[in-house]
Amino acid sequence: MAFEVTPLPYPDDVLAPAVSAETLSYHHGKHHKAYIDKTNNAIEGTDHADKPLEDIIAAARGSDQGLFNNSAQSWNHGFYWHSMAGQESAPSDELKSMIESAFGSVDSLKEKLQERGAGHFASGWVWLAEKGGKLSIEETHDGDTLADQDGVNPLLVIDLWEHAYYLDHQNARPAYLKALTTEKLNWAFASENLARGKTWTYPN
Repeated sequence: MAFEVTPLPYPDDVLAPAVSAETLSYHHGKHHKAYIDKTNNAIEGTDHADKPLEDIIAAARGSDQGLFNNSAQSWNHGFYWHSMAGQESAPSDELKSMIESAFGSVDSLKEKLQERGAGHFASGWVWLAEKGGKLSIEETHDGDTLADQDGVNPLLVIDLWEHAYYLDHQNARPAYLKALTTEKLNWAFASENLARGKTWTYPN
């Protein structure tokens, strides 16, 4: 069973100006596809061939860095596409209450995501996650992921690799983060992830 690139849940121009159609097409069609292709090539004919992507990531962590990097990046990108939306939705009452408890307000959370993302050294990801009934902002470096982390439920993620924003914002990562968090976060997706627990899986 080969994995496929997760289809975009929206037209490729709806995230502009935060993320242009050109960037999204290149990022989704080239970068994500490359990670998927390398994952499929690595698992073909092995015991991993029929496993869910999450199981492959967990098995490869610490034992096969190449497979881990590509499988984790495949998962992260699939989750990232769903973390954005053409029009910002409202958090559920439960999520909004947890945001206010942890960060004071939704706007304050957005500012924290911007700060943590801008301050993250080199490539990686910044996440909104739920741990032990509380919200936190997490960072992973390079291709690392929260997909296989016990006790951590990822709700949203933002890609910090330069290819996610360079065509639109050059090296100004803060500008990308501000544009994305201001009006393009998919709070409906985050609310669903919170309500159902850690059950989002990469489509097979």
